[in-house]
Amino acid sequence: MKRTLASIAVIALVFGFAGPAISDGDFVVYPAKGQSQDQTERDKYECYNWAKRESNFDPMKTPTATSPRPVKEKETWGAGTGAVGGGLLGAGVGGIAGGGKGALIGGAVGAGSGAAVGGMRRSDQKKREQQRQQQWEQEQAANYRAGRNAYNRAYAACLEGRGYSVK
Repeated sequence: MKRTLASIAVIALVFGFAGPAISDGDFVVYPAKGQSQDQTERDKYECYNWAKRESNFDPMKTPTATSPRPVKEKETWGAGTGAVGGGLLGAGVGGIAGGGKGALIGGAVGAGSGAAVGGMRRSDQKKREQQRQQQWEQEQAANYRAGRNAYNRAYAACLEGRGYSVK
């Protein structure tokens, strides 16, 4: 599934970084059994690959969205459309009830009412869209944290199994 650059940018902002993480950047690894620097680097690399497979998470990759961004709702009537619709409805009702003068008054009252209702609908729609966007961002951050935690546990377990102290 293809992700957009905008989604990646949001994820980078949500997670607080713009580039890939370093595989053992969260850890201090000490060779508790006297392993050489070369052996330590080999073990770190092998544990990175093993933890990546076990957790299905690669800390060296730029984070991507696990689901598409929420889609904006189809626009409902705004204040302008509501004013036009309300004005026409008010003029029609006023014309039937009170003739020409009633049509004029009914149209004005209908336009004002329609604008108010249309504006409220539009405001509610924007609030719902913002809530869906925030929920999506929180889900993406939680998914990233869960993957990163699974990777960290696997990486530390691998190194500890090879005789390293990992903090």
